[in-house]
Amino acid sequence: MVILFGTHPKFSEHDTGSLHPESAERLLAVRRGIDVSDVKDAIEYFLPEPATVEQMSRVHEPSYIEALRRFCLMGGGMLDPDTAASVASWEAAALAAGAGIGAAEKIAAGEADGAFLAVRPPGHHAVSDRAMGFCLINNVAVLAAELVSKGERVLVYDFDAHHGNGTQEMFFQSSSVLYVSAHQYPLYPGTGRAREVGIGEGKGFTLNLPFHADTAGPTYLEALERMVAPVVEHFSPTWTLISAGFDAHRLDPLTEMGLTSADFGDLTLWIKALVPEAKVVAFLEGGYNLSALEQSTAATLSALAGQSLKPEPNSNGPVDFEMIKALEESRKRALSD
Repeated sequence: MVILFGTHPKFSEHDTGSLHPESAERLLAVRRGIDVSDVKDAIEYFLPEPATVEQMSRVHEPSYIEALRRFCLMGGGMLDPDTAASVASWEAAALAAGAGIGAAEKIAAGEADGAFLAVRPPGHHAVSDRAMGFCLINNVAVLAAELVSKGERVLVYDFDAHHGNGTQEMFFQSSSVLYVSAHQYPLYPGTGRAREVGIGEGKGFTLNLPFHADTAGPTYLEALERMVAPVVEHFSPTWTLISAGFDAHRLDPLTEMGLTSADFGDLTLWIKALVPEAKVVAFLEGGYNLSALEQSTAATLSALAGQSLKPEPNSNGPVDFEMIKALEESRKRALSD
């Protein structure tokens, strides 16, 4: 068993400013997660290469890509009230976008069994023509589009506490990418209702689970079994891309969810067991409590290797059947409209 761990020194040079929650310290915490995991010997490090403009242009407007490059090289600054860029951010963003492509090539060649990509800046909020939510280039979407161009069927499984509005937007009309998101709602960016199911050829290929604050693992898993499993099995993906945001951890300062690090391992094991034939690449997204980030990374790395690690106990509590039923009914109405 070989699990690729993709990261690059340039990711730490993406300077978001003092006191910003998305800081280079996060990568140090993720690195410590390797030592906490029980699969340290299975980890193989690799340095990503930057994505090309052509590869990024499959999901981003070329004019935006060029404007972002110029903005960074001219010194950077604030792209919106939450999203910063510095001189080094363009190179970091291109490398983050290329990390998935490099990992997928190695996995497809039989050189590894899966990958975890410790990248900065994160990506799932970046839309086709602008940065937002700490994100510059949509890393998971760049890889999804690359795989679709080669005839693959791609599942994007997003358990970040913030809805991945950028990824959803990019594939909202596509039947080649199934986007599944479990997130806190209401919360930034305000998207991700159950009735958002896709349009045109993409209708039915977006599946949102907008959970109440404090939702814990038992409700996540029940909703996944009832709502997500039948859709994923019918779609039969050849690749599973995980937007692995760990800010649904109960200690995260930016959210109000109820998961623990052990739950993230279980969520990863669940999707691997559901579609065991699919190749898996996980991208770091959110997660802003450094201790929780370390432990959650450890649990996820172990799960990618098919093992269960419990750095802390799983979250517990009653299953919120009423909420799940409401989500089912909302999605069914949207699909029938």
